[in-house]
Amino acid sequence: MQGIAAPQPYVIALFLVWAALMKLLSRRMRSQAGQSALARLVGSARAVPALRLVALVELAVAAALLLPPASPLDGAAAAALSAGFLGYLTYSHLAAPASSCGCLGAHSVPVNWRAFTRAGLLLAMGVAAIWARPQPPTWPVAALGVVEAVALLGLSPELDRHWLVPLRSLLVRLRDPLAVTSPQGIPLEVSLRLLYLSPAYCSASARLSSDVQDTWDEDGLRFVVYAARGGAAVFAVPLTGGDPSAVRVALVEEPALA
Repeated sequence: MQGIAAPQPYVIALFLVWAALMKLLSRRMRSQAGQSALARLVGSARAVPALRLVALVELAVAAALLLPPASPLDGAAAAALSAGFLGYLTYSHLAAPASSCGCLGAHSVPVNWRAFTRAGLLLAMGVAAIWARPQPPTWPVAALGVVEAVALLGLSPELDRHWLVPLRSLLVRLRDPLAVTSPQGIPLEVSLRLLYLSPAYCSASARLSSDVQDTWDEDGLRFVVYAARGGAAVFAVPLTGGDPSAVRVALVEEPALA
C-alpha cells in the first residue's frame, strides 16, 4: 500500500497547483466565469470571487501535501476536496448541462464522463495519500506517478486543444486519408485535387460552365469532363504520380448545325 500511496501527494499537488494558477492568472477564464456552472450556483456577480476562493483552497491543500511533516490529514483534505468536485460536477450536469465547470481552463467544455472520471481518480488518489509516508524515490513509484499524471491530462477535456487536437492533426497528415495503394481505388477527390493545381485547369477554367459531368478511367488516366462554352473540356489526370503539370486538357467543340 505504501508503494501506491507514495506518489499520490506529489501528483495531486501538481494538478491542484496547475488548476489554481489557471483560475488566478487566466484573464480569459475569469472573464468566462459568469458563463460557467459556478455562476449558476453562486450567481454571476460572485462567480469570479468564488473562482479565486476555490483556487486558494486548492493551493492550501497542495501546500499541505507537499510540505512536511506528512500527515494522514493531508490526504483526507485532498479526498474531501475531490469529493466536493464530484458533488459540484453532479450539480453542473443536472442544473446547467450545456455549461462548462470552469475547473481547469477557459475552453468551454460541457461536463462529461471524462470530468467525472477525473474527479473520481483524484478522490481515489486522495484516499491513497492518507497512507503516504516519506520514502526514497524509486522507479516503480516514479512510473506510477507519471501514469497518473498522464491519465489526469487525458481526462481533462479543457486541455484537449493543447495536445489531443495537435495529435489528431499529426495522425491525419501521417496517414493521408486520401492516399490509396492501387490506381483502381483512387477517390475522385484525389484526382480533382491534382486537377485543380494543374496548369491545364488554370488555362481552361475561364471557359468551364459546369461542375464535373462525367468521369472514366482508361490506360492509367482518369478522364474528367466539364461543360465549356462552345462544347466540353476533357481533362486527362494521371492515376499515379502527383505532378500537376502531367494533367492534359482537350477542348471539344460542339458540331455545327447544318
